[in-house]
Amino acid sequence: MSAVLQQAGKAEKGVLKGAIRIEDVVKIYDPDGAAVMAVDHCSLDIPAGEICMIVGPSGCGKTTLLNAIAGFHSITSGSIYLDDELLCGPGKPMAQPGSDRIVVFQNGALFPWKSNLDNVAFGLMMQGKLGKKEIYDKARSMMADAGLSGTEHNFPGEVSSGLRRRVEIVRALMNEPKVLLFDEPYRALDSLTKSVMHEALLEIYYKNKVTIFFITHDLEEAIFLGHRLVIMTSRPCKPKKIIDVDIPHPRDYSVLTSTRYRQLMDETVELVHEEAKKAFSAGEKEG
Repeated sequence: MSAVLQQAGKAEKGVLKGAIRIEDVVKIYDPDGAAVMAVDHCSLDIPAGEICMIVGPSGCGKTTLLNAIAGFHSITSGSIYLDDELLCGPGKPMAQPGSDRIVVFQNGALFPWKSNLDNVAFGLMMQGKLGKKEIYDKARSMMADAGLSGTEHNFPGEVSSGLRRRVEIVRALMNEPKVLLFDEPYRALDSLTKSVMHEALLEIYYKNKVTIFFITHDLEEAIFLGHRLVIMTSRPCKPKKIIDVDIPHPRDYSVLTSTRYRQLMDETVELVHEEAKKAFSAGEKEG
């Protein structure tokens, strides 16, 4: 476990939650027909509070694994646990979606007809467990912590794509989830906006210490954000190698010029390139 997680564990002993354990998971689509294996006996332990970056060729099965954790897809065999409680496994092929696992999608999911503040408050308002004033006070406070003061009454279409992404993350955190599941959330952003969003995400993470399962094709992003990189094989998906990103937290973009960063990048590029060639030879397509 990284130093920052050890330090957090000492400061908040017994508080950190969100440990994910994936045990020998297999996912086969259309088992009685084409029998396409998307995930092949995949096992992975993600400690509570870790930023775990998942990289691998397009179509290898990364999103299938994320969807199984979220409760959007069933698994064929194996088990997935959250804090030692079974999400899915023998006798329960599909996890129940819940507010303890929130997905931040590629294309965004804000309501364009609601203000940013109303978007952030929406989930808790629908649950009806807190009063309106308490919910909106919490929403304003969390937006301020995320650098969104002054945008509360704007609509999503009136702010930049980077700010919209930040609003989505704050909305997800309003439910105090154990796990955030990111499916290439910054893929459509330009490189400058993406770099700002990376630092913003880390700032939010340092305040919340939520477990993050983050799929990306961007190796610079993976190394800059992650405590660990899980490099997946071409389809069917399983870990090829797990790399500890032993660059101290907190981080800023100065780490990109460090010797260790370049070493990690060289190692990761070589491993991912090997799997990308296999995927290309097999005719895999984006997805």
